[in-house]
Amino acid sequence: MNICVTGGAGFIGSHVCRRLLRDGHRVTAIDNFDPFYPRNMKVKGIENLPCERFTLIETNVCNTGTVLQALHTRDIHAIVHLAAKAGVRPSIEAPSAYEQANVAGTQSMLEVAQRLDIDTFLFGSSSSVYGNNEKVPFAEDDPVRHPISPYAATKRSGELLAHTFHHLYDMTVHCLRFFTVYGPRQRPDLAIHKFARQLLTDQPITMYGDGTSSRDYTYVDDIVDGVVRSLHRAKDLDAPEYEIINLGGSETTQLKDLISGIADAMGMTPEIKQLPEQPGDVERTYADISKARDLLSYEPGTPIEDGLCVFADWVTDYYADRPVLEV
Repeated sequence: MNICVTGGAGFIGSHVCRRLLRDGHRVTAIDNFDPFYPRNMKVKGIENLPCERFTLIETNVCNTGTVLQALHTRDIHAIVHLAAKAGVRPSIEAPSAYEQANVAGTQSMLEVAQRLDIDTFLFGSSSSVYGNNEKVPFAEDDPVRHPISPYAATKRSGELLAHTFHHLYDMTVHCLRFFTVYGPRQRPDLAIHKFARQLLTDQPITMYGDGTSSRDYTYVDDIVDGVVRSLHRAKDLDAPEYEIINLGGSETTQLKDLISGIADAMGMTPEIKQLPEQPGDVERTYADISKARDLLSYEPGTPIEDGLCVFADWVTDYYADRPVLEV
């Protein structure tokens, strides 16, 4: 197949592109190289890919006409829409920018799919839509009416837009709710990467709250496996469907244990600076993946200890010959 991956040079997107190429598919990646974090980190994610099967289109997904023109002769079989402005805390500072990139961008790509008769659309959603869900683990049929950040609200909006296009145009849509993805090339603003950089520069690790908040940290290869399984299910269906599916590690780690884990993986002893909890942060995330197991035969296979060791090796090597980003 020829798969269009938006956000294809980003953290998750570049891993998806590499997996699809390794599986023998063709990939058309779209990325605007948003300056939220350094371009060279994104370029590293897509370098040395087979040029005969990989094409990069540098544009913004909101530019519907440009995307249509770029894709209309490429015989695209499916769209994996991962392009978005990411991050809960930055979305509080710039909500309009998040609405434009995440809601209008998703609307644009759904329109592209409809106009080009692309019948399969995978949408990268987020566990943030659950807000401070009191029931654990989080299941797809839990109420998601109370997002607590603009980022979460934009992701829920994307899910609703995707359902509309499924209903109107018989498009198969899977909304994949990712749970705190980590691994090599993780965005620098995310906790694990930020902690690693603080360790590398002998700075105290900034811990928001008392360290008991918890997350379902999911290694990127496990997320990518779920995306690929979702794609294959969608293409094997006899009739179009709309599904929301959790992709997570199905276990939780407290923040204080995460800090100890990344420090141990890097062979360092952390000094911790405790700060107040941040607006928009949820108390915990925890994925119920029974639906993913049922529909996709999905089974995450990377324990947090193993994933942190792989990440520690990558982050140490990455910053060995370049300045550590400001933390």
